[in-house]
Amino acid sequence: MKRYHPVLVTLHWLLAAMIIGGLVMGGNVLAKTPNSDPAKILSLKMHMSIGMIILVLMLVRLVIRFMTKKPPHADTGSTVLNLAGKGAHWALYLLVFALTASGLAIANIAGLPEIVFFGADTPLPENFNDIAPRAAHGIISKLLVLVIAAHVAGFLFHQYIRKDRLFSRMWFGERE
Repeated sequence: MKRYHPVLVTLHWLLAAMIIGGLVMGGNVLAKTPNSDPAKILSLKMHMSIGMIILVLMLVRLVIRFMTKKPPHADTGSTVLNLAGKGAHWALYLLVFALTASGLAIANIAGLPEIVFFGADTPLPENFNDIAPRAAHGIISKLLVLVIAAHVAGFLFHQYIRKDRLFSRMWFGERE
């Protein structure tokens, strides 16, 4: 088995784009837009929608991952790096699920579903800093960025130092 299932490949790249987009939007757009700005509701709606789609697609990806054959784990030539690679992949799942859970908690405590999706007249809170899951959401997003950076560094190591064509496993083509 040389490659992952094409559905996993598609989900990998789609989720990568959506997760990076959600991180950029949360850290650069939402964090810098005051809650008094009427445009923030549209941004929150988009951010929350992307987050919910990510959650659903991650669940689908996890199920498909367990149901399909996959290539053996990549070998770096180092037991420690091999374990770190496996751990980083599971950390990606864990952190994305934790990030969406903390986002849902923030939304529920702040009444965002009613404001964003149903147009309730309730204004946004002055800020989200007093909402406990907000701190967790920020920390988890930073940890996720670090694990994504490690994931990309692992790809670069395999592609350009080991030259083992690891990238081809997560791309489209013949599986056998």
